[in-house]
Amino acid sequence: MKKEYKELLFKDLSARLSYGVIVEIISYGQETLMPWFGKLSCKDLDCFIHDVAYKSIKPYLRPLSSMTEEEKKEYNLTKALSIVDYPTLKSFDWLNAHHFDYRGLIPMGLAIEVTEENNPYHEN
Repeated sequence: MKKEYKELLFKDLSARLSYGVIVEIISYGQETLMPWFGKLSCKDLDCFIHDVAYKSIKPYLRPLSSMTEEEKKEYNLTKALSIVDYPTLKSFDWLNAHHFDYRGLIPMGLAIEVTEENNPYHEN
């Protein structure tokens, strides 16, 4: 993985740790396509950054286009109001808490898109 991608992923995952982000982890030397997935921990992230145990960590994220009308209203309440609305720190916290991909990780292949059929956050 390119260093710049790894740094971008580290920044993004660090901000999501407290929100229970679910990730797919592939270990070094793993030949089968049976990746582990679950909630990311600080230990997992530390191992990934220092090349200790993991080849890749991909978060399950929602594309911004999947935001519902109700979510859009809720998100808009986090923005600063002026001539042009702009996101605040509260806005980014909200996006992280709802697992939205605002950095474009999905198209870069650094995250797995959450879909209706592939949603580890879905509560039964």
